[in-house]
Amino acid sequence: MKKNQEYIIKISGMTGEGNGVGRTDEGFAVFVPETAPGDLAKVKIAKANKSFAFAILLEILRPSPDRIKPDCPVYKKCGGCCFRHVSYAAELKIKESFVRENLKKIGALDAPVLPVIPSPKENAYRNKAQYPIGLGESGKIITGFFAKRSHRLINCPECALQPGIFAQIAGEFCNFAGQYKISAYDETKHTGLLRHLYIRYGEASGEIAVCIVANGTCLPMRNELVSRLTGRFPDIKTIVLNINREKTNVILGKKYINLLGDGSIKDWLCGLEFNLSPPSFYQVNHGGAETLYKTAEEFAELSGGETLLDLYCGTGTIGLSMARRVKKVVGVEIIPEAIENARRNAWLNGITNAEFILGDAGEAAAGLEKRGLKPDLIILDPPRKGCSPEVLETAARLFPGKIVMISCDSATLARDLKIFGGLGYRTVKIQPVDMFPRTAHIETVALLVNTREAH
Repeated sequence: MKKNQEYIIKISGMTGEGNGVGRTDEGFAVFVPETAPGDLAKVKIAKANKSFAFAILLEILRPSPDRIKPDCPVYKKCGGCCFRHVSYAAELKIKESFVRENLKKIGALDAPVLPVIPSPKENAYRNKAQYPIGLGESGKIITGFFAKRSHRLINCPECALQPGIFAQIAGEFCNFAGQYKISAYDETKHTGLLRHLYIRYGEASGEIAVCIVANGTCLPMRNELVSRLTGRFPDIKTIVLNINREKTNVILGKKYINLLGDGSIKDWLCGLEFNLSPPSFYQVNHGGAETLYKTAEEFAELSGGETLLDLYCGTGTIGLSMARRVKKVVGVEIIPEAIENARRNAWLNGITNAEFILGDAGEAAAGLEKRGLKPDLIILDPPRKGCSPEVLETAARLFPGKIVMISCDSATLARDLKIFGGLGYRTVKIQPVDMFPRTAHIETVALLVNTREAH
């Protein structure tokens, strides 16, 4: 195959990034964005290797029965959604196939994969937005999202994944910045003030937090900003200035200045109250999170006498949601602010059988082993990169009867489950839970049981 050659191909599958996959008559694999399984498409080769190629879509000659009309004006430019051109039912089947394929190819596992549990909401489900700030074509301050694999800012006046009020707040903020000629950050020159606008919403409480990330220690006309935002949006309970002067892609800096309120909002999840500050981890899909945690609890089959070790505990949401059904909860997290939130969340809910430890998951687990802690159940909810070998080995040495793993990347999950298999833990079943409709991401819950003799 050569660049600019045209082919007619049948799309037979999709990649984990949401690109359609088809084959030429000669058997070459061709990856085509914006296509769906079942499409007959005319494509033009953009880049070719010896056995596969990337192509652009020229024309849909016969649409897939799963194809729908995209409902977002910037869908093809923005790097967020990849399934807006297929039905949600088809998306769930595609995501289930991702999980099955990763578990088989990477993990060499044959544990049953249950049908994906859908999200309660397909749109407006995200309770958090982190908008990069930049200049539009007309030179005005805008917020938006980066195009896929780039830092080219795409203006997105209203994202279907966010609550509508987020776009209204962002619009008012941009008007304020434009009125007072406050500069946008330029990451190539490391100049300009405004870097990101971070908004968090408590779906159950209705409370909103606004965090302005700045390349400086002072925000001009900050009292005017507070007055304008709270006057128009009374559900805003706190406004925070975050200082990030580093040359980095990391969004949040380490210093916070409260412009309104105490820097946190509250929300209720699984019947519990949670206190949330900007760096706190909190699932972005409220209804999906309740489904996810309920699934994890069902897999655990709690009897009431267990000691539960919650590694990567964040603000304590998973462990605290199960605290009243176990004897003791021990949570471990490396982010200091999250541990502070977790301890406060336990206090807010009158939970006295929960202990939260600041530290690296592997090191803290090893420390608990030295203390003689014998967990009956370990909950593992690692970041996308999965668990380190040290965490897996220490978890196995702690000899729990069950391990429940929650993962946002089924590829790293499959890798970790395979390692656990060599450490004496058998994967019993897998339950995908869709927390991120219209995107390529899927959460997965796995139950492992100890197959070794007690020592």
